[in-house]
Amino acid sequence: MKIVTDFLLVLMISVFFTGTAFAQDDADIDTRSIETLIETLDRDVKALQLLVSQFDAAEASDRDVLVYRQEERIIRLLSDYSALADKVTALPEDSPERLAVTEQMSGFGANLGPYLFERIDELNQRITKHDAQIGELSGATQVAAQSYVFIMESNRIQSYESLVKLISSREALGFPTKNLRDQLVPKLSLFAETLAGRIESSSATRDHVQDRLSTDPTNTDIDTAFKQLDSHHAFNIEQLEAVILMLDNLGLESTEYQAVMLQQSDTISISFFSTTAILVVLRDSWVALKTAVEDNAANFIIRLLIVIAVLLVIRTLARITRKIVSAACDRSSLNMSVLLKSILVSTSGGTVMVLGILIALSQVGISLAPMLAGLGVAGFIVGFALQDSLGNFAAGAMILIYRPFDVDDLVEVPGAAGLVKKMNLVSTTIATLDNQTLVVPNSKIWGDVIKNVTAQRERRVDLEIGIGYDDDIEHAERVLAEIVSGHEKVLAKPAPMIKLHSLGDSSVNFIVRPWTKTEDYWDVYWYILREVKLRFDREGISIPFPQRDVHVFSEPDAKA
Repeated sequence: MKIVTDFLLVLMISVFFTGTAFAQDDADIDTRSIETLIETLDRDVKALQLLVSQFDAAEASDRDVLVYRQEERIIRLLSDYSALADKVTALPEDSPERLAVTEQMSGFGANLGPYLFERIDELNQRITKHDAQIGELSGATQVAAQSYVFIMESNRIQSYESLVKLISSREALGFPTKNLRDQLVPKLSLFAETLAGRIESSSATRDHVQDRLSTDPTNTDIDTAFKQLDSHHAFNIEQLEAVILMLDNLGLESTEYQAVMLQQSDTISISFFSTTAILVVLRDSWVALKTAVEDNAANFIIRLLIVIAVLLVIRTLARITRKIVSAACDRSSLNMSVLLKSILVSTSGGTVMVLGILIALSQVGISLAPMLAGLGVAGFIVGFALQDSLGNFAAGAMILIYRPFDVDDLVEVPGAAGLVKKMNLVSTTIATLDNQTLVVPNSKIWGDVIKNVTAQRERRVDLEIGIGYDDDIEHAERVLAEIVSGHEKVLAKPAPMIKLHSLGDSSVNFIVRPWTKTEDYWDVYWYILREVKLRFDREGISIPFPQRDVHVFSEPDAKA
């Protein structure tokens, strides 16, 4: 405490003399502001002297609290001293007031430096001591101890800032500062190096803990450790920022430390950094990239070749798998639909390709778990966005299972009729009888009546033929039987049916119902109609058209 006592004594004497030097000048504004600062310094010195005089008599448990109060008062006093120096340097260089105050300030200003260095050394010792004790504490006591260490580290930064201000003030007043600089520069440079090392090491540790937390997010111990590391990391960055500003004020090089902050900080504005620091970061990044490429180029090329080889092999296997599945479906005794065969073939090949791609990705060190989780989330989003398509997909699956029709079937569905040309799980392509192409969503087909004209191998031809009331019924029946039995595509079983069906308004109607194969339906239909007309004309059987008999009655004249 000897330096503190000497400092206070000289400071009080100097304040007294400077105060008396300006007691008469109340007209000048700058002079009055200087007097105000002198009075403030006088009060600060007296309060600090009283605190120091009672320090030894205080209880041991109160020493840390009193030291904290002492540091606050000293920082305030040094701030007032810097403000006084600024006011004095603002006066004209040849003014008597400036010369008088400058002469008095030279006496005690030199004593500030040794005191601040002593204070920094004491803070370093106390920080080291409390850091060692934190590990033995727990709970709220540990949190309080950590907070106290943070406060002392903040006070240490303020002490360095006070030294920088002192040097700037003394240089502005023309006082020598070489001794102060010779002592401060090594200490400040070492402190900056220490902070940079802490930031880089804590960043690596924090990243490692964050990786563990991502794999075990419910672990509260890891989460607490990560938050503590993150807090220390941010605090060290703030301290390094303050040190960089002090180095810049002293005209010292700070590019390397700016580069560290630029690499490790996420919140500091880019305007804080110099162009040189940004170039240093880019240079270091380029060197790191070159080193990584040089160190890992061989392994990367080998892995790339393995990935290419795996993809080529998997592609070949996928083709072979498709061919095998296609051949198995063709040879299978199961009556599979074309849609089912297509799905089995494409699914088998796609499955082999997906497995191959996953194997290839694992060879490059890509973790598959996050990718699969991401695919699950993406699938949910895509499914929600494609609800209509999923409805078509579900309808396609029902068509696949129940097989109401297949490719090349002649069908009638809502809004379309024709031959089925192509089927998938979303839509069905139909070619109309006049050769138009219709693409019908499966949900439209499955949700309504489906008429499959060619689903059965045999089909009955339904005809109704009328003769006149004056024609011979038995004769007409024999002629119809000869026409039906005379066509080679009419099946013997089931036997054709020829029956007198109804007595119409203008004709006696027969039903003619022969059976034929489905593909021969229209040939039989058109043949019978043609032969009926030709034979009936030769046999003298009439095919009446609608007619009405009109009977006219004449009545005698009324006069007659």
